[in-house]
Amino acid sequence: MRKERFVKKEEFKEKVLDLRRVTRVVAGGKRFRFRATVVIGDEKGRVGVGVAKGLDVQSAVEKAKTSAKKKILVLQLKDNRTIPHEVDAKYSAAKVIIMPAVAGHGLKAGGAVRSVLALSGVRDATAKCIGRTANKLTNALATIEALKKLKSQAA
Repeated sequence: MRKERFVKKEEFKEKVLDLRRVTRVVAGGKRFRFRATVVIGDEKGRVGVGVAKGLDVQSAVEKAKTSAKKKILVLQLKDNRTIPHEVDAKYSAAKVIIMPAVAGHGLKAGGAVRSVLALSGVRDATAKCIGRTANKLTNALATIEALKKLKSQAA
């Protein structure tokens, strides 16, 4: 008789936003490590961004995923599709504006902002990066800061 194995289904979807090789100069030369930026979300209002470094890509991504799980943000979405009101935020050199949209409009956003909004479950919204940086990490963190500013529908 064979035992059945139960594999725990991952509750979050993940997306690796950015992967960089970073160096540290030591007496013998350069030491390379990898920095991973990962967004996780359940597409039902929970989203998190994590950043971590590791000696190889796989360990960096795993650490970043663990970091993201510790920083989960819970959103109150309007009709489970869009955000209740317009928000904007700045993080470092990144500035982001997120505006709600009517049902069926779709998610009009680019780059890191789109990834964060899609994994958080926002299906109808318009977003714009106004900041002067193309850095995916700072744009993702600016989006998280904007989502933190959301007020619930009851308020």
